[in-house]
Amino acid sequence: MTEEVTTNEEYAYLDRGGFSSEKYKIELRGLPKFYGIAELKKLMNQKLGLSVSKIKRQKFGNHWLYACFQNDEERDKAITALNGYEWKGKKLIAEIAKPAPDPLVKRKQECKGNDKNPKRQKTEVDETKSQEERLKDAVIPYWKLPYEEQLTLKTKEIKQVLMKFDNELWKIDKQKRSKIEDNRKLYDGLSFELKPIERSPFIEGYRNKCEFTVGIDEETKKPTVGFRLGCYWAGSVAVAPVQVLKHIPENMKKAVLVFQEFIRKSELPPYSPVDYSGYWKCLTVRQSSHNGDIMLIIAMDPQILSADEREKMMEEINSYFISEESCGIKSVYVHFVAKRRAGEEPAKPIHVLGATHITDTILGRQFRISPEAFFQINTAGAEILYQKAIDLSRVNDNSTLIDVCCGTGTIGLCFAKHCGQVLGLELIEKAVEDARANALLNNIENCEFYAGKAETTLHAVLARASADDVIAVVDPPRAGLHMSAITTLRNNKKVKRLIYISCSPASVTKNFVDLSRASSKTLHGAPFIPICAVPVDMFPHTKHVELIVLFEREQEPSNEVADIVKENTEDEKTLDPEVKTDLEDNQEDIDDTLCIEI
Repeated sequence: MTEEVTTNEEYAYLDRGGFSSEKYKIELRGLPKFYGIAELKKLMNQKLGLSVSKIKRQKFGNHWLYACFQNDEERDKAITALNGYEWKGKKLIAEIAKPAPDPLVKRKQECKGNDKNPKRQKTEVDETKSQEERLKDAVIPYWKLPYEEQLTLKTKEIKQVLMKFDNELWKIDKQKRSKIEDNRKLYDGLSFELKPIERSPFIEGYRNKCEFTVGIDEETKKPTVGFRLGCYWAGSVAVAPVQVLKHIPENMKKAVLVFQEFIRKSELPPYSPVDYSGYWKCLTVRQSSHNGDIMLIIAMDPQILSADEREKMMEEINSYFISEESCGIKSVYVHFVAKRRAGEEPAKPIHVLGATHITDTILGRQFRISPEAFFQINTAGAEILYQKAIDLSRVNDNSTLIDVCCGTGTIGLCFAKHCGQVLGLELIEKAVEDARANALLNNIENCEFYAGKAETTLHAVLARASADDVIAVVDPPRAGLHMSAITTLRNNKKVKRLIYISCSPASVTKNFVDLSRASSKTLHGAPFIPICAVPVDMFPHTKHVELIVLFEREQEPSNEVADIVKENTEDEKTLDPEVKTDLEDNQEDIDDTLCIEI
């Protein structure tokens, strides 16, 4: 009886209202060895006429995965179409999948038992600490370490990532093994130089943007604006105040308290990820390091509020914050965030008070910052990051810079006075609008920005390069660049040097490897060779670090080594499927994670 009650509790979330992809999930087995998620979605949605809303791949390379739909009818249609369907020589098996249990309830049930699971025991030890210690461990895990020790740890971690990349280089090109081994004697085990880590100019109060969760403080039991003590899947929804965190500026902390006072007076409760009730979800605070101006983006779930009630709520927010200028609040937005269905466009933040943008500066350039714009969270650190990229690139007046994933144009505009032409491309149209506005703001006339996916737009942008000396700067999302973009960069012989910037180096080593592969049927251009790497600490007290890697184009092979290229082309029969696999990030979209942006 107890087991039945426990099971019912673990799956009660399915009947609480609101859509959950777990309700209409299928398990798809028998998948081929090499396939891309985008390729699979195309098969399901376009060829078979299905409406898959989410694909959950547990591990890269698995021969099975979960596919989620919007209702019973769509799920049943998918099973009928996919079960027994032959794809890439494999017969697929499709069946209804059991929904996952609620991790919060499951965790509580485990705590009542005598489970000796080491992971659970570790969590129990964590819970014996004070709330302040748990918060610091979750948000700034290096808070106890002197800064010099943090830099040593980060250097060690970066070197381990680069060693894995270096070992892959050794495996994929037999002709270069002797040179790699010779270089390793010069560069302490690596075949290229790892320069000393660059320090952050400030190690306290350096963040210019934070996303704070609204929840209940487990000590005071009051609505609180802060950070989660853990993830929902780990069994925690408690929120702790952030006043003890040293990486957040003091005025940002004051702005958080101002908003916290507002929601405590509000008749509307905070949003609960447990039963999807409540309204106030999170608060994003952006602060200019140049003049201290602060922008607030208040996110709330509208639930069943009518249009008039939403309008009234925005008026209340306007009235409250119009008199709150003590901490530099100059701009306020409200973002109504309801759970979306597949195909729906996300709602945009609504401006309710003050300026529409705040302005910050990097390397003497001014940048307007809108609610959704990407801007490096450590402004002083960004100056070091971008200057290092400029120095490594060796651009001159006759160079064209291609800024891939340019965002609001910060990198390209900082390069502009050092080169003849800057061409930027970015997926998000609003960011491109900001980039063009930033060019006008700084009276820069040698920059052009284009909207579109890198994998589809890059070829056309490269064709606009006016110089033969083309340098590409790549600063992609954590998952890295799509293989099509890597192929385009490889196959355009004008691109002589490439600067790759990553905030998650371990996630993009496949990009590094593909840039460095020998020429083949797919990769026509000569490979890029890693020359040096520079870690830049943008995130003191955390485990994260930015990495810049300089790649240079290898000289085209001579006639004498044409047979080697041919051999590599033949070997591609086994490499191609893996090379062409999408780099699309299929991590499950979980609402309930720590609201920390790196």
